[in-house]
Amino acid sequence: MSQLLNSLTTELRRGTLTLAVLSQLKTPQYGYSLVQRLESCGITIDQSTLYPLLRRLEKQELVTSTWDTTESRPRRYYVLSAFGITTYNQLRAEWEKTSQELSLLMKGENRHEPD
Repeated sequence: MSQLLNSLTTELRRGTLTLAVLSQLKTPQYGYSLVQRLESCGITIDQSTLYPLLRRLEKQELVTSTWDTTESRPRRYYVLSAFGITTYNQLRAEWEKTSQELSLLMKGENRHEPD
């Protein structure tokens, strides 16, 4: 993959990863379980990308986190906040609208000659 294509692909994925992560946090997830859920749908994400993203989402008050120390290995669980649920639903609607628009453009169905 050329350097330019790699850069453009990274840029394209950045926003979609946020939406993908938010979509999986309706129920509490810890980092590794989140990686597995995303990978089961074909979305790969490195831990070096995931954890800073989760911290940013928490700082933005879209997710909350709690520690579970009942197991031998403590785990930090992340889940959407009420604000996060509202924001996720809005982002999802925007994604669906944008996806449909782009799909039409790429299929050439929305070709209009300028007047």
